[in-house]
Amino acid sequence: MLRHLVLLKFKPDTTPAAIAEITAAFHTLRTSIATVRALESGTDISPEGLAKGYTHAFLLTFDDAAGRDHYLPHPAHQAFVAQLQPLLEDVLVLDYATGHA
Repeated sequence: MLRHLVLLKFKPDTTPAAIAEITAAFHTLRTSIATVRALESGTDISPEGLAKGYTHAFLLTFDDAAGRDHYLPHPAHQAFVAQLQPLLEDVLVLDYATGHA
């Protein structure tokens, strides 16, 4: 399995309503793109204070790198990215294969 971790840092003037809309739109990718096996999300609740302004995390699961590679250029994903970009201050993406130390 391959995990695709996306951390979002929104611009300071982004409204809670806009963030809720983005979160809902992100979750529609689970049903729009067949290679997305699972998608979960949440907001930072760590007491450590090390999030560096990233507030929202999304974790997508794919069977393998080929599934992820199908997802990235998919029109539904690209439309979502276009919707998200005006609200973003920064994004961090990390992919990893499960089962490895």
